[in-house]
Amino acid sequence: MNTNHSFTAGELALLADQDFFRKKAAISVKIKQVLESLHHRLEAEIASQPLLAPEGFDPQARQFVKGEHLEDFPYQYVDFPRFYTRENKLAFRSLFWWGHHMVFALMVEGSLVKQYRRNLFNRYSEVADHHLCLCLSPSLWEWKAGPGLTLPITHDRRSAIAATLDHRTFFKIARFLPIDDPAIETGTIVDEGLKAFQAILPIITI
Repeated sequence: MNTNHSFTAGELALLADQDFFRKKAAISVKIKQVLESLHHRLEAEIASQPLLAPEGFDPQARQFVKGEHLEDFPYQYVDFPRFYTRENKLAFRSLFWWGHHMVFALMVEGSLVKQYRRNLFNRYSEVADHHLCLCLSPSLWEWKAGPGLTLPITHDRRSAIAATLDHRTFFKIARFLPIDDPAIETGTIVDEGLKAFQAILPIITI
């Protein structure tokens, strides 16, 4: 146990920096506004889409979440559409992870996964080459990207995607935007989120 209760000069400077905390609060408000705008766009998008969804699915269900400790970094997200039970999951999460990236991710698990997988490969040309990737982690709750963690969904990787998904009872498909992506700087995040959802839709529509 660390019993050193002193603070370094750098730590004291950060504690005293009121401007930093005001800026963080203002950015958090802006992120919430982005997520709210994206939710409205997604809501309009699925209103006319026949989703393949588990029994009990509520097309209006959504959840906004803000936290401070996703691997020690703040985060904010909206889940919409949103359906979670122990056995079945169908959700699209738009997650802003401070210090890392923005993620738009479809998460599915349970009884409909075989049909979602069939849809993916029956409609592969509609899904491939839209900057999406298959997340390789054995957990739906891993949010990092990169070699060994994600596999780009491109036309030339169809066989690799099929082999990875074989026998899986869940999977996650995501679009990652780095913090320095032009869409974040220019304020077109909502458009990119909608495009990611539209690219994923062939997997979860009837």
